[in-house]
Amino acid sequence: MTDIDDRIAAAAFRRLVAHLQMRDDAQNVDLMGLAGFCRNCLADWVSEASDGALDRQAARQAVYGMPYEDWKARQPEATAEQLARMDASLALNARLRGEG
Repeated sequence: MTDIDDRIAAAAFRRLVAHLQMRDDAQNVDLMGLAGFCRNCLADWVSEASDGALDRQAARQAVYGMPYEDWKARQPEATAEQLARMDASLALNARLRGEG
């Protein structure tokens, strides 16, 4: 893997977060189904990388740009098809990590 300067990585991360905040029409279940990660995953990674400086709730608020509960209340229920794609994607993630 090619090293990316921390300044460049931080700028790209901020742009990704801003893009995800702008595109609230892209549901997490769809992101999980297509890419194997979602906003919650990103927030969890931020929380883990913070070495305790940000708990999961604070990291989610930073990623969502609002309290997670507010964002979730605005989202429609996931369909059975969306959930099936997400489950298949999570299984692929596990296989790629050597867990399945």
